[in-house]
Amino acid sequence: MSTSPDKPLKQIHLAAHFPGVNNTTVWSDPEAGSHIEFSSFAHFARTAERAKFDFLFLAEGLRLREQGGEIYDLDVVGRPDTFTVLSALAAVTEHLGLTGTINSTFNEPYEVARQFATLDHLSGGRAAWNVVTSWDAFTGENFRRGGFLPQEERYSRAEEFLATAHELFDSWRGDEIVADRATGTFLRDARAGAFVHRGHHFDISGRFNVPRGPQGRPVVFQAGDSDEGREFAAAGADAIFSRYATRKAGRAFYSDVKDRLARYGRSRDQLLILPAATFVLGDTDADAEELSREVRRQQVSGATAIKHLEFVWNRDLSAYDPEGPLPDIDPDLGEHTIARGRAQVRMYRDPLATAREWRELAAANKWSIRDLVIETGNRQSFVGSPATVAATIDDFVQSDAADGFILVPHLTPGGLDTFADTVVPLLQERGVFRTDYEGTTLRDHLGLAHPDHVRAERNAS
Repeated sequence: MSTSPDKPLKQIHLAAHFPGVNNTTVWSDPEAGSHIEFSSFAHFARTAERAKFDFLFLAEGLRLREQGGEIYDLDVVGRPDTFTVLSALAAVTEHLGLTGTINSTFNEPYEVARQFATLDHLSGGRAAWNVVTSWDAFTGENFRRGGFLPQEERYSRAEEFLATAHELFDSWRGDEIVADRATGTFLRDARAGAFVHRGHHFDISGRFNVPRGPQGRPVVFQAGDSDEGREFAAAGADAIFSRYATRKAGRAFYSDVKDRLARYGRSRDQLLILPAATFVLGDTDADAEELSREVRRQQVSGATAIKHLEFVWNRDLSAYDPEGPLPDIDPDLGEHTIARGRAQVRMYRDPLATAREWRELAAANKWSIRDLVIETGNRQSFVGSPATVAATIDDFVQSDAADGFILVPHLTPGGLDTFADTVVPLLQERGVFRTDYEGTTLRDHLGLAHPDHVRAERNAS
């Protein structure tokens, strides 16, 4: 990788995702720990902070996934409440950002804004919100409203939800509390926190009861890849997650999203592109490749392979041998979905075409069912020695395929340790990653301006 002599090196952003709602995690490994005990979260967070990462990220599942009407127990299922875990982690970390996924389909703006404003105060300005929508009625059954919204309505509600939350955060300027003991005056402005919002999805008014936090507003993340999702991120997010693992695809996504910013009066540095990335490290590249194959076979047991095949076939395939050939029967195209609550179901829009493609691949490569699922599933993003992985990450960022990565180890809570001890020092030697925190808030870590400063600049122009 070469950079233009007049182009400064980009600084890499790194974050850590504590997995638990997908099959990245190898929970059956002897080194794996609990996914609910606080000690696991604390170890993971402290490792990320020791490595000077920007933030820790928690995903959230609002309902346990089912297959054939039973909980899918071949993977880690469930997740403790996000706000509770992040609030507890605020007490055992000093610099690490604390990012949580909170759904905009089933929650209410006042409640969520109050929780994030509180977390921002408790953490000294380290709170971030990954704004997501819900795509299925299956999840909605857990909530009073039930059902779900069509995609255009989901994003319409999400946009208004975020705008309303911002109105609540901004209902305090930040200078209202004087707490003058001599005069007995606590508030400079008795109207602090007053808000009125009249919209299509929300019609609320009252007083927001949490004063302005250290960041003004929490950092906002967005994870949608549809055109609506990209536009939503360009309009109001501070960072967007990307699912593209190759440099070519990453650069295309990066360019597309960054090019959308100008029409919202935003500069290209006001939105960060952060793909999720798994990794396997070894003493040599060959060692890492061998370990990677072992990890993939851990992640996809025979029973898991059959379950994954059922996503496409939409049939009970438990009688099939995972080490044998693919079924010769075709997928069931009925409306009933055997796997409920799994995002993978949406990936296979044409099950018959997918089945034909997979049969051809299996025949050409002499793959069993398990081999096929392993080979066609998600692969580790970075595999190699620490030097190789550090160089690859740097290359992705300097070539504008990403601004950094959210690392997802296959072991928790200790799977981040080796990366922190071996790859991070090499990135620091390259001059592309911090050796210490230079600010106190997550906005400082991410190089994002305080929203009050952004608003003042827009008003001045």
